[in-house]
Amino acid sequence: MSQPTQHNTDAYNLVLEAIDRGEFRPGDRLVESELAERFGVSRTPIREALQRLETQAMLTRDGRSLVVSTLDTGQLGELYVVRAELEGLAARLAAQHAEPEEIRVLWEMVRQDHDLVDRPEVLARANKRFHRQIHLASHNRYLIQQLEMVRRSLALVATTSLAVEGRSIQALSEHAKIVAAIEARDGDEADNALRHHLSQAFETRLLTEAIPQEV
Repeated sequence: MSQPTQHNTDAYNLVLEAIDRGEFRPGDRLVESELAERFGVSRTPIREALQRLETQAMLTRDGRSLVVSTLDTGQLGELYVVRAELEGLAARLAAQHAEPEEIRVLWEMVRQDHDLVDRPEVLARANKRFHRQIHLASHNRYLIQQLEMVRRSLALVATTSLAVEGRSIQALSEHAKIVAAIEARDGDEADNALRHHLSQAFETRLLTEAIPQEV
């Protein structure tokens, strides 16, 4: 099987990063010609990038079109199970291996994010940076690679639980407990605090989806 060329890999990363940034949302149709013009590349690497993303379940078929995938409740639950296991391990390893400078960065993120509680979409991006910093602080390259795959799948979630009233403040309090455990070099508590944080986020999302929306 041939390896993807640099040009094809670049096209793949361009489309993937656009999905991750929310420029393409779940349900959006992706058109080869439009993407080629947008990114300034030919249609062939774009076509191969879309095929690759389809095999990774980032895109799904809708007739002859490819659209950004949408996670149903069951898929999201499965994703959170994997995420809790991997991120809990990352927090545990961070408690063992994080440098003092990395811990100070985590605390600074928590402090800065308090200014974003009324801007849930911006806070959601800051939240991703916070979690990725914990991943990096684990100092385990293989775990980081697996968490990157989970992070990409989370881009298929159309909304953020941080938009729910009161969730932003609660989430930042949970972040502080995670960092405190890492700083205390308490791997068990860091693992538990991270898992609790994700459980609360998932529960908030389930409750939100269960409430009929006003029309």
